[in-house]
Amino acid sequence: MIAHHVLFWLKAETSSAQKEAFKNGLESLQGIEVVKTIHIGTPAPIERAVVDTSYTFSLVLFFDDPAAHDVYQVHPIHKAFLDEFRELFEKVIIYDAA
Repeated sequence: MIAHHVLFWLKAETSSAQKEAFKNGLESLQGIEVVKTIHIGTPAPIERAVVDTSYTFSLVLFFDDPAAHDVYQVHPIHKAFLDEFRELFEKVIIYDAA
């Protein structure tokens, strides 16, 4: 199993409507057949020195194996998401874990 965790920092000038559209775009990724589980979230209200709450959205996807992850990366739904929303990204960090 592969966990693909993406943290998005959207630009400060991103409007509420754009954030809602962005969230809908993230939800569209569950339509990719190799995605086993998806979780979309925002920072939880947990205050601890070791918890980073500076991001805007968190996306966690689970795949059966690295081959499924590779399919996801080039899938038309994923590419459409990137094409539509890439301009809103201030910063993106990805953690992949096996």
